[in-house]
Amino acid sequence: MTLFECVPNFSEGRDADRIERIVAPARGVAGVTVLDVERNADHNRCVVSLVGEGEPLLDAVFRMVRVATREIDLNVQRGEHPRMGATDVVPFVPLGASTMPDAVRLAEKLGARIAQELEIPVYFYASAAKRPERTDLAVVREGQFEGLREVIGTDPARAPDLGASKMHPTAGAIAIGARPVLIAYNAYLTTPDVAVAKRVAKAVRARDGGLPEVKALGFEIRERNRAQVSMNLTDYRVTPVHRALEAVRREAQRYGVGVEESEIVGLIPEDALFDAAEYYLQLHSFDRGAILERKVRSVEESGPGHESIASFAARLAARTPTPGGGAAAGVVAALASALGEMVLAYSIDPAKPAEDLVTVSGALTQGRRRFLELADEDAASYDAVRRSKKARKDRPGDAAAQEAYVRAVRGAAEVPLETARRAVELAQRLDSIRTRTRAALASDLVTALALFRAATEGALANVAINLEDLKAAGQSIESFESEVARLRPSP
Repeated sequence: MTLFECVPNFSEGRDADRIERIVAPARGVAGVTVLDVERNADHNRCVVSLVGEGEPLLDAVFRMVRVATREIDLNVQRGEHPRMGATDVVPFVPLGASTMPDAVRLAEKLGARIAQELEIPVYFYASAAKRPERTDLAVVREGQFEGLREVIGTDPARAPDLGASKMHPTAGAIAIGARPVLIAYNAYLTTPDVAVAKRVAKAVRARDGGLPEVKALGFEIRERNRAQVSMNLTDYRVTPVHRALEAVRREAQRYGVGVEESEIVGLIPEDALFDAAEYYLQLHSFDRGAILERKVRSVEESGPGHESIASFAARLAARTPTPGGGAAAGVVAALASALGEMVLAYSIDPAKPAEDLVTVSGALTQGRRRFLELADEDAASYDAVRRSKKARKDRPGDAAAQEAYVRAVRGAAEVPLETARRAVELAQRLDSIRTRTRAALASDLVTALALFRAATEGALANVAINLEDLKAAGQSIESFESEVARLRPSP
């Protein structure tokens, strides 16, 4: 399963009924969950967080955009937050085994559909940008709805990536992108003076020499009689939340102003909050494995389907037919994948992550999960062979029993063959980027590759055992043998 988060921003933050009409279509899409809906009246903007698999998520977001196009008229909409569209911005965020190229493809598919079916001009930004300058959303949105409307048809630099070079009369234009996890974080100052907030924002944002991976603007929040520094932390591993807050606090003090309160808009990774907790509590050598809820989750994940290594090893040692060598090969391959993930976790520069390294890391994550499934499937396939063999013995001459036996044996050969195939592929991909991993982790990488080789050899041995039974049953095994020969490690 490849999951993505999508965080569409709509230019409506005051009418709760209208917002619900926009969000409602997404709630009815199977495989998609609406995690959060945040709205702000002064910004006149709402931020919706959804998670799901690619195609269902794309469909859910399109349904929301279609309703927003009908519901929001930018000719009359006003708010503190910059905007150029009724649906202003739609970023896709890869999660788990999903990759940034996967997210870019989703952005492109959604853009094509919106341009064609809703006749809204589309701009791609961040990792989906088609022009280097459009990686920055602020460049794409410069001039907002009114300014872009004047130049979209005459200035080639402002032409959309998809659709006609004219604004939708009421819904404007839309920016669609792919990016890592972003934290929307606001700090309220102890003053209503928006000029102070704007000076502080300029001092802390990256483009004016402030903190890296920080975008910031100053706003007046009338309903609270306070000025706000509104920030987007585009990579919290580079500039964490607590560092952004302390920078705002220091700059505000220059004007005799403090920070009254801060807020998170939308969702935030738990590790970002743990970073802040460690900083303010001065926990210099804190083990996050000591967090109660994480301990509880680890116990829950040790239930059926998430067996501990100690438990698996004990079952493997027992005098029982399963689990056996095929299941062990799957688990070893999963360990190899995990070790490769660790090497890349330390080798990928969080400030400038190399796309190919990130892709290999995602493939290892996906492989780790699949190898554990294959370990379970191996035991199940062996049990199926035993049952079908007994049925064939009990009903000699029964063609259906013979066919069931052949199917079971073929399945018992295909499972370890997939283990070997995936292990060889991932080992090759990991080895291909060996020179770009951290030297201090060389032994870990060597161990991962050795485990992949062991998993491959063990899995192929299990294939061979089952091929003997297939051949004895009068089945052709040439296709199996050719692939085994291709995958077998060189002596």
